[in-house]
Amino acid sequence: MPSTTDVQTLLDHYHDRFNQPAFVADDPIGLVHAFTNPRDREIVAFWVAMLAWGRRATIIDKGQQLIEGMGGEPYNFIMECGDCTESITRALGHWKHRTFTVTDTAYFLRWLHWFYQRHESLEEAFTQHLTPEDATIEPALRGFHELFFSLPEAPHRTRKHVATPARKSRCKRLCMFLRWMVRSDDRGVDLGQWTGIRPDQLCIPVDVHVERTARALGLLTRKQCDWQAVLELTTKLKEYDAGDPTRYDFALFGIGVENVVLENTTA
Repeated sequence: MPSTTDVQTLLDHYHDRFNQPAFVADDPIGLVHAFTNPRDREIVAFWVAMLAWGRRATIIDKGQQLIEGMGGEPYNFIMECGDCTESITRALGHWKHRTFTVTDTAYFLRWLHWFYQRHESLEEAFTQHLTPEDATIEPALRGFHELFFSLPEAPHRTRKHVATPARKSRCKRLCMFLRWMVRSDDRGVDLGQWTGIRPDQLCIPVDVHVERTARALGLLTRKQCDWQAVLELTTKLKEYDAGDPTRYDFALFGIGVENVVLENTTA
């Protein structure tokens, strides 16, 4: 097992390697960077993050199809057509991604339409459930899930696309979305658009690459890969950067993708 110093050196090295503008082109966050309007950005970021399972190239392709179906103006499309079944079917009726179907699409649009009629930014859907005293975003994730499915027409099947810690889920996609929207640095990848959530409250998005790397480095010991594992890993990463632990998402993901851990950390 590598020493604590060796682990931090490795993480910092791969953070610097992957937290770069070149990362954007091959990652779904690149679709978000194509927009300048803050509402368009947060809509695209949320939706693309919710689609983020499978190959990144496929996620990008499906995200681009979704954006095109909304005429390249997500916020305007939602406000004009978000509660109109005929408009939704005409524009996006044939669009789907794996188990995400037109039923899920219609509810996402209707909920966003409902929400933006009452609020300026999607950030409020999370921050209204969070206080400065909260150590992590867990209350925000729980509250958002309840709010998102609060409309009477919410389909039961759509619940599988928006996770919650209440079910012990890793909430990987929501954690990634919030990382995109909250983190701010000089690297040009994460957006730093929202200020109501602190970077030290964010939790690490744990996918298969992050999990494998974290276990190999001794950063994650919990057998189940659930919400408690997310908290364990995030807490461990705060030992290296208490104010911005999720910056190491770049490192853990990159190391996992390149399969370098066992080769470079065992001796």
